[in-house]
Amino acid sequence: MYNKPSKFRILYLFFLLTIVLTGCVKRQEEVKNLPVARVLDQYLYLSDLKGVVPDGLSPEDSSSLVHDFIEKWVRNQLMLNKAEINLSEPEKDVEQQINSYRSSLLIYAYEQSYLRQNLDTLVTDMEVEDYYKENQSNFVLGNTLIKGLYIKLPVTAPELYKVRQWYRSDDPENIKSLEGYCFKFAAVYDHFNDGWITLNEVLGMMPAGAAQQESGLLSRRYFEGRDTAFVYYLHIKEIAASGTVSPLDIVKRDVQSIILNKRKIKLINELETSIYSDAQDREHFNIYK
Repeated sequence: MYNKPSKFRILYLFFLLTIVLTGCVKRQEEVKNLPVARVLDQYLYLSDLKGVVPDGLSPEDSSSLVHDFIEKWVRNQLMLNKAEINLSEPEKDVEQQINSYRSSLLIYAYEQSYLRQNLDTLVTDMEVEDYYKENQSNFVLGNTLIKGLYIKLPVTAPELYKVRQWYRSDDPENIKSLEGYCFKFAAVYDHFNDGWITLNEVLGMMPAGAAQQESGLLSRRYFEGRDTAFVYYLHIKEIAASGTVSPLDIVKRDVQSIILNKRKIKLINELETSIYSDAQDREHFNIYK
């Protein structure tokens, strides 16, 4: 009968485990084969717990980890025993599956080693642009994206009329004045000129009702709204509408990954063909008809 080990028992096992890991050789030999659990004729020994507890853990955390390990071992052994009893002999014959799995792992490991040594990982901008142009139908946007400027100011902020002039301007002096003003008064001052953001995200930051003005917003590129606490300004500088081809800078990494993956497939296919042809020339195999 299996009894769950008490907290004291687990702490004691943890103490013995530290002896196995750090104690003298004689004492190690005395305790390393001490059984800590049994399921029918299968035993879990103290030495089997080596490596279960990482360095730096407190005795309480270590004992909890050891306890969980023992519990899992017992449950696995019980399930294995039930499987042995209830499965038919053909069902228990997993040797072929094990061999197949081992073969797959070995082939995969060799392929990865070959790729590390032979794969050209440099993808030029020209290659990216060519693939992008030839496969634009694969990069259609599902959401409208924008680049621009978003400002949220308290209604009590001074000289708001100047903000209205500055945020629409590309003049360096006006931009500098706007930045200085917003750093001082704005609740939010957000540039997303260098990275695209979905229009829905921006509309979520606007006052209630802004979403209903989406079509008009996209046509005029500027939005000003107000609620009881804040004034909102949005300047849309670039738009990539839903249903159109995604801008290249958004999908550039995806294109690079696609190109690299195609190279990998091509390289592995060439490797397989080369090995096959070489073995055929050397008469290393026969296909009997």
